[in-house]
Amino acid sequence: MPIYMDFHDLPDGVTAAHVAEMHQADLKIEHKYNCRGLTYWCDEKRQTAFCLIEAPNEQAIIDLHQKAHGGVPQRIIEVNDSIVESFLGRIEDPEKSQNTKLNIINDPAFRTLMVVTIKKKSLRKDGYETLNAAIRGYNKSITNIISKQKGRIVKEKANTYLMSFDSVTNAIKSALEIEEIYNCVITPDLQFQIGISAGVPVTNKESIFEDTIKKANYLSYIANGKVTITKEVKDLYESENRQIVIDSTIAFNVLNSQEEGFLMQLIEYTEKVWSHSNVNVSDFYKNLGYSKSKLYRTMMSLIGVSPNSFLKNYRLNMAIELLDSQALNISEIAYQTGFSSPTYFSKCFQEVYGILPSNYIKLQLT
Repeated sequence: MPIYMDFHDLPDGVTAAHVAEMHQADLKIEHKYNCRGLTYWCDEKRQTAFCLIEAPNEQAIIDLHQKAHGGVPQRIIEVNDSIVESFLGRIEDPEKSQNTKLNIINDPAFRTLMVVTIKKKSLRKDGYETLNAAIRGYNKSITNIISKQKGRIVKEKANTYLMSFDSVTNAIKSALEIEEIYNCVITPDLQFQIGISAGVPVTNKESIFEDTIKKANYLSYIANGKVTITKEVKDLYESENRQIVIDSTIAFNVLNSQEEGFLMQLIEYTEKVWSHSNVNVSDFYKNLGYSKSKLYRTMMSLIGVSPNSFLKNYRLNMAIELLDSQALNISEIAYQTGFSSPTYFSKCFQEVYGILPSNYIKLQLT
């Protein structure tokens, strides 16, 4: 049977003990609805609760909750149990809480997510093997740091990590340690990009932590020498560490809500149009609702590149992924990534990475 996670917006005054009673009420009659309650998370501070239930369908969960205690969930999504465990650390009630009279679990499902990308700034032939060796070393160091800080690696792909932390403090410490190893062993042809956001597992989206993952990814994409975080992450860290204030002038770039909104709007639009060769910067002005000068100023201030450079770099990043997959030839990649011709694509690629795409392919085959 599929596994679902539901979200309950708790009324004022409802405590973890009340949610534990609701959980017990579910377990007593779950067999009548062919359901199996696995566990739950309760956050008294944010007045939220999340249940993990094996069930034949969403309606069975609604019927179970309604009959057991009347607390109908505001949202239900289907989830993968291994992904849930990667993000939240468990898929069953904690052992210390099992077989007790009142199974109180005051454990919020709120998590801090961090995306770390090791980006190649140059692909020159003379340094290719050294670059790959450095990446392997960094990958091992990152894994060790995350383990030490009690984080969990949810996903690892193409030198990009998605990590989950119960504590904002541990996420920030991990980011600083990762930056430190990079600064201690400076590799000019590599760049570390780190973004950190925080949120709950179930929102109005279809996938678990979808909003928070997207934001962490976008924050990492614009990171340039600093760890990019949301203001919420900054405030949570300073709340957990009352004597420590995050200094955005040194190691962190803190985005306010307006900047976050612009970033989400910018990259969401870019994701939709980057592969179309007829799309250019003027389309960004029109669709983002900015004048030419305001968009330029906003992007230079927030990201450090012009709209034209941003679009070109985004397309080249996608081209690298396609070249690494070795599934398409150069002409196919050029047109698929929005370049007007293979010649122009090769020219742009060499300007940024110091090597022609054809030679980059040859390096991969040696």
